[in-house]
Amino acid sequence: MHKRTSLRRLAAVAITAGFVTGATLPAFAQSDPIRIGLILPMSGPFASTGRQVEAAAKLYVAQHGSTIAGRKVELIVKDDGGTADVTRRLAQELVVNDKVTVLGGFGLTPLALATAPIATQSKTPMVVMAAATSSIIDASPFIVRTSFTLPQATIGIAEWAPKNGIRRVVTLVSDYGPGIDAEKVFVARFTQGGGQVTDSLRVPLRNPDFAPFLQKVRDAKPDALFVFLPSGVGGQMMKQFTERGLDKAGIRLIATGDVTDDDILNGMGDAALGVVTSHHYSAAHDSPANKAFVEAFTKANPGMRPNFMAVGGYDGMRVIYKGLEAAKGAGGEALLATMKGQSFESPRGPVTIDAATRDIVQDIYIRRVERVGGQLYNVEFDVLRAVRDPGRG
Repeated sequence: MHKRTSLRRLAAVAITAGFVTGATLPAFAQSDPIRIGLILPMSGPFASTGRQVEAAAKLYVAQHGSTIAGRKVELIVKDDGGTADVTRRLAQELVVNDKVTVLGGFGLTPLALATAPIATQSKTPMVVMAAATSSIIDASPFIVRTSFTLPQATIGIAEWAPKNGIRRVVTLVSDYGPGIDAEKVFVARFTQGGGQVTDSLRVPLRNPDFAPFLQKVRDAKPDALFVFLPSGVGGQMMKQFTERGLDKAGIRLIATGDVTDDDILNGMGDAALGVVTSHHYSAAHDSPANKAFVEAFTKANPGMRPNFMAVGGYDGMRVIYKGLEAAKGAGGEALLATMKGQSFESPRGPVTIDAATRDIVQDIYIRRVERVGGQLYNVEFDVLRAVRDPGRG
């Protein structure tokens, strides 16, 4: 008993100092529960992301049971409020105190990057279910991604636009990793297709006021405005887009699917109708797997519609569960090995966790906002198959 307590103290000191190794932490008895630690922004401006991922993760557990390899599975959800320092502290506590087998969640890029060294030092697999900057996957060899990357989501609309009468565009993105990824890829692909980007605008990630930027766009009179904003912020931008009269000025809005997020789309009203986006998931995706997922999700969470964050959480739990089953409940490098290379039919369509990069390969859809059965949906009308992240390198 005294020896185990000493080991725990040593582990706590080592991880706090940033020198955790796989050998530092004590081995777990076969009777110990398998603990999965989810770190999510459950409060603050990005709470919709945490709410969606948590709901989907709990749905997966409810559907697939809470026992793997004869051991009970415990899901521990922690709220980081969208703050990287809090994420880092919670990750340390989950690894040292709760002895989690795997970490998951990570609603924003800075939160994932804050955790990456802890995953590496403790050899704890880390499943990124939401954050979307390309470079995240390189921050630790123990990271696996089940969300998407912004370059993946962007290439569809960047290639579609110049083929459909859009020649001059202003870009507007949130000023952090994913936004810069989206801007870079859109400009490259759109100009390659013969288009011209006349201006590139970046808005603050927190508490953005879009009005002055949108006025600048109206004055520039492009054919379209390309937008990337993190999940949950699109409604505010859409409201100001119409208030500033950009739609009446004949400026089209094109975007990645974050802007017409399923979770808030109905609240945008008629202003969203006709907006064309590209993304990897829509609640309207026409497949048996997705219809079953949406039905189960809405039944378990009245008043909520699953969005792309939910599918990242749901598939993240699938990758963890199947990995744990194949590894017979083991964690560390054994679990990492069984998560890499998984291929399956997701509610979003066919996906693969690339064995070499640990990143997700998936279809990207071109969608238009339409009214279906009295509600607004992103209705898919074209697809790019098996898209790898084009933002690496």
